[in-house]
Amino acid sequence: MEAVRPARLWAAEDDGAVRCGLCHHRCRIPAGRTGVCGVRENRSGVLHTLVYGRLVARNVDPVEKKPLFHVAPGSRAFSVATAGCNLRCAHCQNHEISQAGRFGGRLPGTFVPPEAVVGDAVATGCRTVAYTYTEPTVYFEYAADCMALAREQGLLNAFVTNGFMTPACLDAVGDTLDAANVDLKAMDDRFYREVCGGRLEPVLETIRSLRERGVWVEVTTLVIPGYNDDPEQLGRIAEFLASVDPDVPWHVTGFFPTHRLTDAPPTPAAALERARRIGLERGLRYVYTGNRPGRGGEDTVCPGCGTSVIVRRGFLLVLRNVRPDGGCGGCGQPIPGIEMGGTP
Repeated sequence: MEAVRPARLWAAEDDGAVRCGLCHHRCRIPAGRTGVCGVRENRSGVLHTLVYGRLVARNVDPVEKKPLFHVAPGSRAFSVATAGCNLRCAHCQNHEISQAGRFGGRLPGTFVPPEAVVGDAVATGCRTVAYTYTEPTVYFEYAADCMALAREQGLLNAFVTNGFMTPACLDAVGDTLDAANVDLKAMDDRFYREVCGGRLEPVLETIRSLRERGVWVEVTTLVIPGYNDDPEQLGRIAEFLASVDPDVPWHVTGFFPTHRLTDAPPTPAAALERARRIGLERGLRYVYTGNRPGRGGEDTVCPGCGTSVIVRRGFLLVLRNVRPDGGCGGCGQPIPGIEMGGTP
């Protein structure tokens, strides 16, 4: 029972129910039931997390795999996850673990205390602890404890998130969150409701709020043929991101049929290249293509002089032409991000 702990960010309501304030569903949870995520349960009028430290994944990854291309490029991220998610995307690649709490039965995972996560991150030479694979919002209490310890050890903290958390959740994270990759699934509220079980506007609010709080933000859009790949919609995504900050990197990645979304074909490389052009034309300075390596769309190019300052092949960094201060090796223009010139 180590993984079952009293939760944070909730309030009691009538008849023994509780109101969770962690994500924008703001679930009203009767006694004995869980919220949409399946991993936060009302036990006798007190909300509990069922997945504190119950890890289903614990891996060393290239930070580029998150994807985070402007956070200590070429370094490694110690990546952890529990079961659970507050969305139910039809195309989820990790549905076996993200949706585990929705079907009842014992939740998967092995208890690992926060001290062990941070100790392993240090021992394996990782620069970052990444909360990823599922949705870190739903294991917020555990992530927050890990993040505080990671900060004490001088490590970076990064969320890979759907962005559906509340402002109260962001407030509670405080200044321990350094970076986030937010999955902006479409610029279409209907897509969010019908395909993902969520809403668009809260995700846009989160992206704005993270940048306002000084968190480094990168955004990923999985381009799905026939669903969210029309140029008008991609253009609106790019315009929104440019309005937040034209230096926000946008990763447009390729879809493969999976889970419950099998009626769309894999994304052609040409569609990703078109999306990249749209992003650059709409004012973004850094747009990357994913899942189709070796075509140049993964390289970081200086917007000032056109020098390829970082060349990648898949998740492998093969060339870095960035000065120690983070400036372009060609013209000196600052390349935004965290530790772009290497770890101090």
